Amino acid sequence: MTKVYPETIIIPVHGSSSTCKNPVVFTVWKKSLVFNCDGFTVYNSKGNLVYRVDNYVAGGNGGIVLMNASGRSLYTICRKKLSLSDSWMVYDGETLVKPQFSVKKHLNRLNTKSLAYVNLTGSSEYNNGSNNRNVIYEIERSYTQKCCVVYDDKRRCIAEIRRKETKTGVSLGGDVFNLVVQPLVDPNTVMALVIALYQMFGSSRHFLT
Repeated sequence: MTKVYPETIIIPVHGSSSTCKNPVVFTVWKKSLVFNCDGFTVYNSKGNLVYRVDNYVAGGNGGIVLMNASGRSLYTICRKKLSLSDSWMVYDGETLVKPQFSVKKHLNRLNTKSLAYVNLTGSSEYNNGSNNRNVIYEIERSYTQKCCVVYDDKRRCIAEIRRKETKTGVSLGGDVFNLVVQPLVDPNTVMALVIALYQMFGSSRHFLT
């Protein structure tokens, strides 16, 4: 069986020359380690488990919990209720008291390149405009094609989703892909964005309905 985790490599990140010296490369597998669960399994370049998401079909507490390898809850991602837009709130641990940030699907059809905006808690997260000063990240390109770039408010590339291929150049498919995170960027936050993107643009059979 082909190994899904990456070899120790350095991948240059699109649009950045000063911050791409030592990016961290993860392999994200759209598969739960628990039977009859839907989720993600994430490995580092040494093949060690880093993150896991194991959500039962029943929906649990109504949120998707991102855990580390030992099972400690890092973030809970919940869809914003009573909202006309596709917005997801990201909470610290499993508190569900005050969201740390929100991820909102971009709806402006004139800008087809943009997928979503990430806003700080308490900001105007329903503003579609990228000129909103409270937008901390913008995600562009295509999640379904596993070709996404996350930019910060200064248009610096901080992370990418890329298709994963074997050494012979064979793609492992849409369920296995690389997540490239720049130095000094919190990979926990980036992985929370991946989960929100899947809910917005992934399979029609989501974790939660």
